[in-house]
Amino acid sequence: MTLLFVLALVVTAIAAVMVVAAKNLVRAVMALALMLLGTAVLYALLEAPFLAGVQVLTYVGGVVTLMIFGVMVTRRHEGANAPAERIHGFRGLVVAAGMFALLAWAVVASDLERGATPIVKPETTRSLATALLDDHLVAFEVVSLLLLAALIGAVVLARRRDGRDEGSAILAAASREAIDAQQAPAGSAHGGDAR
Repeated sequence: MTLLFVLALVVTAIAAVMVVAAKNLVRAVMALALMLLGTAVLYALLEAPFLAGVQVLTYVGGVVTLMIFGVMVTRRHEGANAPAERIHGFRGLVVAAGMFALLAWAVVASDLERGATPIVKPETTRSLATALLDDHLVAFEVVSLLLLAALIGAVVLARRRDGRDEGSAILAAASREAIDAQQAPAGSAHGGDAR
């Protein structure tokens, strides 16, 4: 069991690094899917099957699929690589190291004894459903509408940018044709005078 946990942890960590280091957006999204799936495996190994199932359904099945759909619809991939500069990689490494140090300090400074298991009342799916769909229904729906509006806004902005690029390419081609058309008669007339 420990070997499987370490293997899942290593795969998840490598996939997370690939998400940050990938220059191709589609490969970054696929690495993100692998990382989220590895996190679900870690939840399952920690005896949290409901959380693992929600992780797979929500993130791997929903969010990653939406991201792939959004990337395919709104982006062009011919040479769409993001150049990674070394200075940004160094800044990211510093931020990641600082976050790791902060989390390690929080774990070491906690009041739990080493090896002690905290006594927590187990949550059931019924209590979770009651909390989300009864006690906090309005907040749950507001968040879902906010996420939907953000998704629609991102698609509209990306499509408008793509359309603007196509329009500027069409205008540039038309202006080049107009310039060529103006220069061609003048050149032929000048050539006729030279004879």
